[in-house]
Amino acid sequence: MLFPPVRDGLVPALLTRVDRTRYDVLTPTGFLQVPALPSPRDPLGAPTVGDWLALARLAPEVVEVLPRTSLLSRGTAKGTSKAQPLAANVDVVLICLGLSGPLPLRRLERFLTLAWGSGATPVVVLTKADLCDDVGAAVREVLPHAPGCEVVAVCAATGEVGALSPYTASTLVLLGASGAGKSTVVNALMGSDVMSTGDIRDVDGKGRHTTTHRELLLLPGGGVIIDTPGLRGVSLHAADDGLALAFSEVEDLASACRFADCRHISEPGCAVLSSVVAGDLGQDRVDAWRKLQRELAFQARRTDVRLRAEESRLWKARSKEQRARAPKR
Repeated sequence: MLFPPVRDGLVPALLTRVDRTRYDVLTPTGFLQVPALPSPRDPLGAPTVGDWLALARLAPEVVEVLPRTSLLSRGTAKGTSKAQPLAANVDVVLICLGLSGPLPLRRLERFLTLAWGSGATPVVVLTKADLCDDVGAAVREVLPHAPGCEVVAVCAATGEVGALSPYTASTLVLLGASGAGKSTVVNALMGSDVMSTGDIRDVDGKGRHTTTHRELLLLPGGGVIIDTPGLRGVSLHAADDGLALAFSEVEDLASACRFADCRHISEPGCAVLSSVVAGDLGQDRVDAWRKLQRELAFQARRTDVRLRAEESRLWKARSKEQRARAPKR
């Protein structure tokens, strides 16, 4: 592994796991634990798995977080205007969908929006191929909802993950719902059972949720892989660029509409509606695109309100402190 350069007197370290009070890190001389930094005002500034850190050479503490090449984040599960970092400096996002039941295409579109918005490259991984009667049909069903993405099918339980070999020298992170088979994919790529996995439930054919934290592991192929807990909610946050790439075919049509402010509802000369009528574009894709657009616009408004409120509270606190320090007459 190549460690990034740091200033004299500092040691580079890769953040492999975050706990409340400590970080697990990998340095050129091995693994160690260091105290966690205080929580920053902006949650996206908090160190996360995959971050490169600079440690003090004479004391095991973090001096600085090095600049990131990418950041995978989502809106918080509580629906607030703040965001939650998931992984940093990722090259490829493996979006895992289990083939043990109906494909969650709407959830896939959300995952793709997050992945594209991070600056990494998404790859759709259809897991549990042994539970699907027609894998080719499943791939064809996914392709229209994943423009510009590679879609591969694997059977990690039997070690059939060769389709992922082109990525094993990169920094990978897995996204997916609970029971999508992410930990089984990690074990197959690692060549040993390093992550706990659950049995398949008889009632619905899905795996039980087993991963409870994000953790970075070194792959035999020279890369690293980050396993993540299943995401119950997939809230978006500041992902306009990701949305444009996840729905690139809709965005391309929208740019060809007669009117620049076309709402794609009933306007004349709407290229989006014309494509739907011609059967080239599914109405479900347009509806999903509009829904995520509205969600991102709503989150942006909430963020603006929160930032203004935080700035107001900060100035009030400063004014109060200055009044307290002023000499009394």
